[in-house]
Amino acid sequence: MLNQQQKMKQIYLDNAATTKVDNEVVKAMIPYYTEKYGNASSSHFLGEEARRDIEEARAFIAKTLGASYKEVIFTSSGTESNNFVLKGLFFAHYPEKDHIIVSKIEHDCILNACKWLETQGAKITYLNVDKEGFVDLNQLKNSITDKTIVISIIHGNNETGTIQNLAEIGKICKEKNTYFHTDACQSYMKTNLDVNKQNLDLVTINAHKIHGPKGIGALYIKKGIEITPLLHGGGQEFKLRSATENVPGIIGFARAVKLIRSSEIKRMVELRDYLIKELLKIPDSKLNGATEDRRLCNNINIQFRYVEGEALGSLLNIKGISISTGSACSSKSVEPSHVLKAMGLNNKEAENSIRISLSKFTTKEDIDFTINEIKKAVEKLRKISKI
Repeated sequence: MLNQQQKMKQIYLDNAATTKVDNEVVKAMIPYYTEKYGNASSSHFLGEEARRDIEEARAFIAKTLGASYKEVIFTSSGTESNNFVLKGLFFAHYPEKDHIIVSKIEHDCILNACKWLETQGAKITYLNVDKEGFVDLNQLKNSITDKTIVISIIHGNNETGTIQNLAEIGKICKEKNTYFHTDACQSYMKTNLDVNKQNLDLVTINAHKIHGPKGIGALYIKKGIEITPLLHGGGQEFKLRSATENVPGIIGFARAVKLIRSSEIKRMVELRDYLIKELLKIPDSKLNGATEDRRLCNNINIQFRYVEGEALGSLLNIKGISISTGSACSSKSVEPSHVLKAMGLNNKEAENSIRISLSKFTTKEDIDFTINEIKKAVEKLRKISKI
C-alpha cells in the first residue's frame, strides 16, 4: 500500500539544486545508450557517428555564448569546470602570477578550491558584497595587481538569485588585462550571456539546472588562454580534458538548451513576482537579494522572523512541497549560509531564511498551494516559538 507521502501530490520547488530532466531530453539521449553507443575517439562508423553528433552539440552550445565551437570543452560538472579554471590557470602562471580574486558569495566549489590553492602558494582576495549581494566594484578595482591571474565572479547567485553586471566587471578586467571567469550554472539560458559583449574569458555552465542530465557540464575557454589540464590521458577535448566523452550527456545537454523558450522565462518571472508579493504579506517577512530583472527568473529567498528555515522546510515537506534552506551542496550543514552572512544578515536572520526556486513545470496552482501552506506553517511555528 502506498504511504501518505507517496499518495500526495509532490510540488518540487528546489530547481536551483537540480531540475527534472525533460522527457524530450531523455528521448534524445536513449539512442546513444542503445544504438549509437560508439566511443567518439574510435575510427569506425559508430565512433565517427558519435564524434559528429558531439561536434554538432558543441557548435550549438558555443553559439549560445557567442563563442567558437573550439572554445567550448565538455566536463563532468560545474564543479569540475570551476576547479579547472582556478587550478589550471594558477599552475599555468605560477610563480610569475599568484593572485586570484573571487567574491565572498561564490559557490562552495570556488571557495574550497581557493582554500586549497592557498596551501599551494596562491594569494586570494575575497571581495565584499552589498546588502543585495552585488560585488563591491571599487574594492575589485583596487585589488587587482600585476600578479593577478584571474577574477572569478558568480553570475546568478545559487542562493539569492542576484545577477551581477558582467559587462561592467568585464570592462574592469579588460582594462587591467586580467582574465575574467564567471560561474554561470544558474544563469545560463535564463539571462543573457555573450562572451564578447561582456568581455568574458572563461565561463562555466552545466545541464542539470536547465532540465538536462546530471554529470555533464561545459567550460568556455577563450582562444589563446594558457591553462594546465587537471586530467591527463587520451587527449580528448582539444587535449584540455582527457576522458572518454559522455556522449549521451552531451546530446542531452544540447537538447535541453534547444528546448528553452523565452515565453517560459517570462512565465517564471510572473510566478516569481506573484509568490514574492504574497509571501511579503506575511508579517515580519523580508526578501533577501535583489529585485526584478536583477534577480534570476526562478529564485525567491525570503526570511520569516521567529521561524527557523529548517523547521519550515520540514513542515512543507510533510505537505509534499520541496524547498531549500540554502545551497544543495551545503544544505546538510548546520552553519548559516555564507552568502547571506556576506550580505550582512546575522546568524539568526540567515537561519530564518528559505530558498524557493521554480521551473518551467511549476504551475500557478502549485504556487497558490505553497503560499497557503507557508502561511499556515509560519503561524504554527511562531506560536510554538512563543511557548
